Amino acid sequence: MSNLVQIRVAADASDGFDSPAKQKAANRSSYSNRPFLSLRRAKQFLGAAKFKLFLVLFALSIVVFVSSRLSSWMGWNPHHSSSVSSTSRGGYTVLINTWRHKSLLKQTVAHYASCRSAEAIHVVWSESEQPSERLKTYLNKIVVLKSQKAHKPNFRFDINADGEPNSRFKPIKNLKTDAIFSVDDDVVVPCSTLDFAFSVWQSAPFTMVGFVPRIHWLDKEQNNAAYYRYGGWWSVWWTGTYSMVLSKAAFFHRKYLDLYTHEMSPSIQDYVSRERTCEDIAMSLFVANATSGPPIWVKGKIYEIGASAISSLRGHSHRRSKCLNDLISLYGTLPLVSTNVKAVSARNEWLW
Repeated sequence: MSNLVQIRVAADASDGFDSPAKQKAANRSSYSNRPFLSLRRAKQFLGAAKFKLFLVLFALSIVVFVSSRLSSWMGWNPHHSSSVSSTSRGGYTVLINTWRHKSLLKQTVAHYASCRSAEAIHVVWSESEQPSERLKTYLNKIVVLKSQKAHKPNFRFDINADGEPNSRFKPIKNLKTDAIFSVDDDVVVPCSTLDFAFSVWQSAPFTMVGFVPRIHWLDKEQNNAAYYRYGGWWSVWWTGTYSMVLSKAAFFHRKYLDLYTHEMSPSIQDYVSRERTCEDIAMSLFVANATSGPPIWVKGKIYEIGASAISSLRGHSHRRSKCLNDLISLYGTLPLVSTNVKAVSARNEWLW
């Protein structure tokens, strides 16, 4: 009897007739297999998700790798050099060069004290007479009043009684920042513009980053000796090229204060002392020689609050050209590198 039953079931499975018993058996088989099918589909789904996640992570790694390579190819270092201390990321030291401009000095100190990233303000005093106690007291008070943060900028005078132009770049003891913003006492840079320039400097901390571009070009050769012309703002505007940014409003690394003072050729320092000018060109040549690259011009509105600019005086261009050629001769080479790149904040532009 048991053998007959087994044969009957086998026959039902082989023919095409759907009996109620056969349908029920098929349903029971389908229900019993569903958990296994769901588990298989879940494994397949998870496998696809993992694969997609792997593709996303792989694509991101390629983007990071390419962007890092591009930044190095372009000569920029968005992560800062390891030799630059982290304090430079937090702020800069304002180095104000002044000479017989007490009223202007009061204005500029008050302004830069209001900039949040200014960690310290140093005034290079180049007069034979010491600053009065009254002036010191006033400036200390104005720094405290104008500062926008709880930690007030450190303020002090660096006395240069002999008026030596090279002393503008003397090393400063106990500096808290790597970034130096060198500025004349009659130049005011808005704080937002200054902060943007500081961020540009952080991406290239060993070059000069400034607001006053200048240019040089080969004018002629006489007796196998090249003669170069010094070009002011209009020459920069006309050619779209520059090779210097002046220290009257520029960022540079604090190491250049030490190098300028201790490593600069004595013949160049003697020349600057004798002529009592052109220390800004000497610094541009020195940094260009150290980096083998161009400076960076930051486009931004600055204000010269003095009565008249030296660059507007008759014969200024000729004197600067002579100074440039004399310094190049003393260097024995021309380290300046021309460029047409400028840093512009997209927030201040109409079009991206």
